[in-house]
This record gives sequence, structure tokens and C-alpha cells, in this order.
Amino acid sequence: MRMDKLTSKFQMALADAQSLAVGRDNQFIEPVHLMVAMLDQDGGTVRHLLTQADVNVNRLRSTLGEALDRLPQVSGTGGDVTVSNAMGKLLNLTDKLAQSRNDQYISSELFVLAALEDKGELGKLLREAGASKGALEKAIEQLRGGEAVNDPNAEEQRQALEKYSIDMTERAEQGKLDPVIGPTTRSAAPSRSWPGAPRTTRC
Repeated sequence: MRMDKLTSKFQMALADAQSLAVGRDNQFIEPVHLMVAMLDQDGGTVRHLLTQADVNVNRLRSTLGEALDRLPQVSGTGGDVTVSNAMGKLLNLTDKLAQSRNDQYISSELFVLAALEDKGELGKLLREAGASKGALEKAIEQLRGGEAVNDPNAEEQRQALEKYSIDMTERAEQGKLDPVIGPTTRSAAPSRSWPGAPRTTRC
């Protein structure tokens, strides 16, 4: 796994997953840790992606919480956690998916796709929440706009663009957008000279 090639959002989610594992006294960072981190990430793209793919996100988040509760807890580890075999396998598969798309950086949505294709617990929970490969791939293509991921900040840039588009749509629906005034939109009123009206002299 090319850790230096993760997008910044993916790196932050991985750090959050590690923190989650430490806080729950789990010995290993599991795929469910990372998926929870991605779903709960402020400004992340995964929750929106799954919603677009008709996944029941609330159900998924609930079952992920239950899966976390089932993980074994080990006290006295001093915060020493490592990536589990299942997690390492999914990260490698995510890397492979990124390379097949000619991405220079590995983005969060490909981890979701890798997890869905896997036969592990996370894939099972995704499928139970309504995820399908076809719908997810379609949502990914819409998210990417047909472009490869060639910038570590690609996910933040998508969110900023999406937020701008949503804001503009909402403003238009609320009638708060000023109409575009072109040269033919506004007609000049004919000037009239009224008796007794003061005249202005142009310089």
C-alpha cells in the first residue's frame, strides 16, 4: 500500500480509524474502524457517495457500531495497535483499483468499492444496507466526473464544488439569485422634457 499516495481525506480517515481502535482498546485496526471514520468524517465524500448509490446509510452506520462492539478488547497495550490482515488486504485491493484507473492518489471511494467486493464482514454489512457494485460504480463515476485522481486534495475540491452547486441551486429555488441582465434585457426609457423641469448640462 502506497501510504504516501493516499488523498489527504483518506489519510485523515485512517488516522481517525487508528484513534478509534486505540480508544476502544482494540488490538488491530479493522476495516469497520475505517468505514466508521469515513462515514463520520467532517467534509468527507463517502456518506454522500453511499447515499447516491441508494445505500441505507443510517442502517449501515448502526450495524457498523454493533460490529465495533463485537471486536475483542485488550487492555494494557499502551495504545499499540497494528493494521489487521483483513485491513491490509483491503488497502492493497484499494491501491490496485486506483492503479487500474490511472490515479496518482488513492481516494476514499475506492476503499468502499474494494470493501463491497470483498467477502469479509464489511462487505457483508454494505450489501445488507443495500449496496450494489453497479450502483456504487455509477455513483463513483458521477462523483469523479470521469477524471482521474491526480491531486491529494481532490476530495476536498469535490466537496467545495458540490457545496457551491447546492448553494446556488437553493438560492435559485428561493428566488434569491439576481437575473442576468444583458444588453437586450433592459430597455432604455425615452427621455422626456417636461415644462418647467430643470435641464442638466453634460460636460
